[in-house]
Amino acid sequence: MENGFEDLIASYIDTKVGISEHFLSDELADNLKQNLLQLNKQSLLLAAGIGNSEKLSYDGAIRSDSIYWLDKKNNNVFENEFFDKIDAFIIYLNESCYAGITGYEFHYSLYEKGDFYLKHLDQFKNNPSRKYSMISYLNSNWKEADGGELMIHQENNNQKISPMQGKTIFFKSNELVHEVLTTQSTRMSITGWLKSD
Repeated sequence: MENGFEDLIASYIDTKVGISEHFLSDELADNLKQNLLQLNKQSLLLAAGIGNSEKLSYDGAIRSDSIYWLDKKNNNVFENEFFDKIDAFIIYLNESCYAGITGYEFHYSLYEKGDFYLKHLDQFKNNPSRKYSMISYLNSNWKEADGGELMIHQENNNQKISPMQGKTIFFKSNELVHEVLTTQSTRMSITGWLKSD
């Protein structure tokens, strides 16, 4: 387990973008993906907004994915397994890097063909509690023609990251402008933030 944690931290220190290729097992990723698809079939995913609860708006010209917030109260066995993994990572991160993380929030994210999310930062101007962004991908058999890559913009190093199943990305929420490029195929992930309230 700690190998995936150390992959995230070491690559983050090197490039400001942590990447673990196999943070989620294929079994867990498959189960989470099936759960997401079932929620979508039940029309439980909603259009994603921009901003937080104090300043929430909807603009399909900026962001066109659909989301469903994860919650331990749902008592879903696979989501709880994911939360257990995040809890263990936070303990490891706090002990090894003194990160001071005290909580988190995560949602499923579904992009259908033609969906995208334009350049943005993940930290709100009126609330700095989001410290690190994390994205775990649920797309088996992804190929380049499917699109939907995460594009991270840095001064001298733009980075295009494929949304391959099991891969997790980790970066500072207030530092890196990023976008989701237009997808040509269904693209699924769990996206969230490690917080310090």
